[in-house]
Amino acid sequence: MRAGPRGRTLLGAAAAAAAVLLTVSGAPLPSGLWARPAAPETPRDADAPLSLEVLSSRPDTVMGDTALVRVVPSPSVPAADVRLDAGGADATPSLRTVRLADGTPALEGLVSGLPRGNTVLTASAPGGGGSAQEGTDPVTARVTVTAHPLTGPVFSGPHQEPFVCDTERFELHGGGTLGPPLDPDCSAPTVVRHMYRTEEGAWAPMADPDRVPGDAARTTTSTGHRVPYTVRVETGTVNRSIYETALLYTPGDPGPDPWQPPRGWNRRLVYTFGGGCAGGWYVQGTRTAGVLDHGMLSQGYAVASASLNVFGNNCNDLLAAETAAAVVQRFSLTHGAPDLTLGRGSSGGAYQAHQIGDNQPGLLDGLLVSHSFPDVAFSVVPTATDALLLHEYAREHPGTLSREEQRAVSGFARWDAIGKLAGEADRVDPAGVCADRVPERVRCELYAHTGNVYGTDPSTGLPRRPLDNVGVQYGLGALLDGTIDADQFLHLNEHVGGLDADGRVVEERTEADPAATVAAYRTGRLLNGGGGLADIPVVDHRAYEDDVPGGSIHMRFHSFSLRERLLAANGTADNHVMLVERGGRGGFSSSAPVAGRALAELDAWASGVRELGAADPGRPAIDHVRAARPEWLTDSCWVGDPARRVVAEQLPLSAGQGDACADAYPVHASPRLVAGAPLALDVVACRLVPFDAAEHPADLTPEQAERAAQVFADGVCDWSAPGRGQQGLAGTWLRF
Repeated sequence: MRAGPRGRTLLGAAAAAAAVLLTVSGAPLPSGLWARPAAPETPRDADAPLSLEVLSSRPDTVMGDTALVRVVPSPSVPAADVRLDAGGADATPSLRTVRLADGTPALEGLVSGLPRGNTVLTASAPGGGGSAQEGTDPVTARVTVTAHPLTGPVFSGPHQEPFVCDTERFELHGGGTLGPPLDPDCSAPTVVRHMYRTEEGAWAPMADPDRVPGDAARTTTSTGHRVPYTVRVETGTVNRSIYETALLYTPGDPGPDPWQPPRGWNRRLVYTFGGGCAGGWYVQGTRTAGVLDHGMLSQGYAVASASLNVFGNNCNDLLAAETAAAVVQRFSLTHGAPDLTLGRGSSGGAYQAHQIGDNQPGLLDGLLVSHSFPDVAFSVVPTATDALLLHEYAREHPGTLSREEQRAVSGFARWDAIGKLAGEADRVDPAGVCADRVPERVRCELYAHTGNVYGTDPSTGLPRRPLDNVGVQYGLGALLDGTIDADQFLHLNEHVGGLDADGRVVEERTEADPAATVAAYRTGRLLNGGGGLADIPVVDHRAYEDDVPGGSIHMRFHSFSLRERLLAANGTADNHVMLVERGGRGGFSSSAPVAGRALAELDAWASGVRELGAADPGRPAIDHVRAARPEWLTDSCWVGDPARRVVAEQLPLSAGQGDACADAYPVHASPRLVAGAPLALDVVACRLVPFDAAEHPADLTPEQAERAAQVFADGVCDWSAPGRGQQGLAGTWLRF
């Protein structure tokens, strides 16, 4: 047995396979799954006599009975002549005159009392087309709004059952809880509390919300306003989730009101997404990702989050997206629509941000993620389940592979990461991590939790699974670089096995359900990158953990996987920037130097994109993204002690290439990458070809070749071809 180089990184042998390009097809969605693109939002036509738009949400995703709307008349149409009709009811009294940022006069209002379903909003005025003569036909603008229950659902599919209410367990800022739920949908009264930051740097409740405490600090916002550091915190429920919003609010200021924003608010909203996944089943949740964030609030950002945007409470990105849309709407109705909404998340919060940015474009204008993965089901899960198979193989066959040989097969930086990652496979174990208050009969695992997307196998009654390892040649890269020999390679692949429907290791390889595989691609559960994510800035900040003792799930190759998907889908990744530094989870704090600076730079980037788009709407969005990117935002790392910033020219993946970033923060691999899978990790089930010793990259004896043909009787993966069922998105804003 020959030991390979200890520092072998991602670009070793077979792990350097090229990314697979997606093949878009018009294949239908699986039987039993209904999805269609929601109606697109119509942009305002600056040349129209009248324009009408919904500001608080997409017109077809209104939750509750109220929408914030805007009517913009042309100079030839007097604002006083504008009338607004809502399904036959006169809504004109709800309108007030405002001026837009460019000085254009407009009318805005809260249209309330919308019934469930579709309502046509019609703005009208006499005359038009540049003529104000009496008797000319009136000019009109129409928008159809669709109102849904405040408790949902909208597009995520039927309410999940069971669902455990947690309002009595949810602790409010300043003390107390939301109390018992008001209905089976876990609703609770809306509670407003006022907090402040003391001069000593602590949070405290305000005894009198109408008076600034004597020991309150003051802060200067990003827009230059010097205000008392007092904060309005709202807590309530929407879409069966508990939400929180927070923003600077000075006692005596008017409002809250969509037309009189607090002096300290910089008109930006940061939506925070929380991590986890295992355990995120069928509960409302007892926490959000947090809104009392000093680094953001002190600069004037408003902050929002919700319990179903913490993947430790809810590991379903569709429900997370629907909840985020509901909370942003709730915030907009109270304080006015933000100029920008930025997504902020780490780990499980990062793949929420990625998938919402891609599958629900327009909801987020830019992303700052840390400890990122492209998604959970196809980045984290295959890495974790492969680690579980390797862990159990080593336990069942002690001495067959040394620790160093096991590490080489895994691709991880450390041997003990195999055991660490094996534990993360509880995401597909139906009896893995269930909250104690969840009924025992339910399956607490990823595929059941997204069952309305993947469907149910009628022959077994079990959730369909897009999980596969048929044809995967585990340890191929380690064989090719001489770390293991051919007999070890064959023994490993003969006995590594797969997972049964209950997540248990069995002798047979795991075969993906074809319908679930198609659904994964068509619906964006496997992050495509070519939806909304193609056109918004993404800043990937990573506090490096590849080499931490005990191993870590937060490995750096996941950032490169996302970049490869962007390249495959769009031909460019100019909207993606990587920042790497040494440190643990604390580096994610918006008060930390790198992450805090990154948020301000992302704000400037997204603001620039918005301004360029308004000035030249006909230009491709990616051109605006390129033109607006701040100079500071370029692939970089921080090395040394004290840390100094290094700008990486290309961020090569392998150490030893003379690049300080690659040497300081080498990119390691995963079992699937060592087996030759593309770096994008976008192949659910590989294309199989018969084993052919003459075409195999390793030198095998005739006896070994004969044995290999038996071990891989179903074929081996051809990673140069698209996977089985691999295809493009069916669309964005799909409904289930």
